[in-house]
Amino acid sequence: MRRSIRAVVTAGALAAAMLVSAPARAASWPVPTPSGPVPPQEAPVAGPRNLDGLAVSVRRDGGSPTGVEVVFDRTSRTATGEKPAPASQFVFLFDKSIRFNPTKFPTCDQASLRAGGPAACPAGSQVGSGRAEVYPATSAEVLVFNTRYRSGLRGVLITIPATGAVLANTFEPVTGCYRADYRWGSDELLPSPLPPLDRAATTRFQVSFGASTTDETGTHSFVESSARPGHPLTFGLWSRFVTGQVALPTATAHLG
Repeated sequence: MRRSIRAVVTAGALAAAMLVSAPARAASWPVPTPSGPVPPQEAPVAGPRNLDGLAVSVRRDGGSPTGVEVVFDRTSRTATGEKPAPASQFVFLFDKSIRFNPTKFPTCDQASLRAGGPAACPAGSQVGSGRAEVYPATSAEVLVFNTRYRSGLRGVLITIPATGAVLANTFEPVTGCYRADYRWGSDELLPSPLPPLDRAATTRFQVSFGASTTDETGTHSFVESSARPGHPLTFGLWSRFVTGQVALPTATAHLG
């Protein structure tokens, strides 16, 4: 089996605009994927208000004719320069032309990844990569693996090997007003035993979704888009923080 993964591109090469989200209450932007896993119930705590931005790029992955790689590049800061409030949930929102093709790729389960790290995952199961910048000045590699949960749901595991963090993401259809622009969301919970404001907070998080593989039936892509070249695609990153703040920065990218 042959496969290829595109590297994460730098912010300067991202063909997308960055939008800084305005403060929002949770009621302003309801959860886009209410059928996803239920987050832990935590009371909001007092803390800083985050100013988040998002840039996204989309390009052909060199695999199937409709295969693409999608790169999210999130930034987070506060007006005072202090540590941003840690997140409790993210939902990566994908343009309605995007669909996933996880059944053609091997899967890695959470137990194996937590116990043995990326080396414990089967060859061909990596479907993305990236970089995390953690406040105040730590940078670490990010890897993404295809997975299938016991419930039958599909998704990815986003891991930061240097810290041992494994973030479970489930692919869920979006509902309500979100269906005007999006079709699928990757729902990520960030549970932690630490006090809310003691948890790690990222000031920048880059992550790609995309890989290709070839077997006896042909070449397959993990992410595909039905959009025509040059057509604008819309992406978002629904974010909830331990303070109760909800943000929804969005970005538009063009498929070359």
